[in-house]
Amino acid sequence: MSRSSAAEKLDVDSRRVERVYAVLARVYDDFFDWSLGPGRDAAVEALACRPGERVLEVGVGTGLSLPTYPPGCHVTGIDISAEMLGRARERAAREGLDKVRLEEMDARELRFGEGVFDRVLAPYVISVVPEPERVMAEIARVCRPGGTVVVVNHFRSANPMLATLERVFTPASQWLGFRLDLPVDRVHGTAGLRLVDERRVNWMGLWRLLRFRRVASGQ
Repeated sequence: MSRSSAAEKLDVDSRRVERVYAVLARVYDDFFDWSLGPGRDAAVEALACRPGERVLEVGVGTGLSLPTYPPGCHVTGIDISAEMLGRARERAAREGLDKVRLEEMDARELRFGEGVFDRVLAPYVISVVPEPERVMAEIARVCRPGGTVVVVNHFRSANPMLATLERVFTPASQWLGFRLDLPVDRVHGTAGLRLVDERRVNWMGLWRLLRFRRVASGQ
């Protein structure tokens, strides 16, 4: 595939994600809050935010996690879906979250400077985006050295039988906005991020929570 063809495919994939979540925005909370909520809560807890710190949530969606951040944190949430962000803004207003800032943005091109945030959370987004490595590189870039990055996501199973099923069903799952067969190595290998904790979360432990420390260049 030529470079231009590959870029066109990525743009198509990105637009498909936008369309899918424009539809899902209306029902997302009903279908995904109960099933993914425990992992989301665990991820916010793993961030260990302190008052006054700057936090970025990549893929904030309808803002389900926004009320769970400790008071005094300055939270910025970004999402590619305007419809999902609309729901998040309604939630922030309803909860009186005056330190929350929400922006429509592609996670592959974060419009922030280097090291701007103390903590970065990426909940259930890495298997949604068309270029997960590029998104992880952007996450590492905007997190300050010594800061914390938490990713919670489903990754391809180490069990060969389950992994085969995940590959088979991924084309169908992508029409629901995510893929089932993403290998965790595509996150583990992010330059500038050192894995410090990994554990299973949610129903049957089918999702993983990864906590990283942002290290300085050369470490």
